Amino acid sequence: MPLSNEQKKQFKSIGHDLKPVLMVAGNGLTEGVLAELERALTDHELIKVQVKLEDRDDRRTVMDELAKAGRAEQVQVIGKMVLLYRKNPQPNKQLSNIHRYK
Repeated sequence: MPLSNEQKKQFKSIGHDLKPVLMVAGNGLTEGVLAELERALTDHELIKVQVKLEDRDDRRTVMDELAKAGRAEQVQVIGKMVLLYRKNPQPNKQLSNIHRYK
């Protein structure tokens, strides 16, 4: 389900203070990257990912693939950073960025 504008606004304000939990370099989407993406989205729901590619089109493609592989919504894309969100039906309130910042 797509995020409403109000949700995006709230998530962007939370994401502003987050540090990237995942960095994708020239190797692309390896098994390790996808496993860490899955773990991070399950634990934190809202994560910031840095894609360290110089070509803008390649970077955007990798960001789209990350969202698709993680079954997540892209909340915001700024330069080399993408903010991803996937709702966890049973979030850990101590780990979830959404619950910690309410």
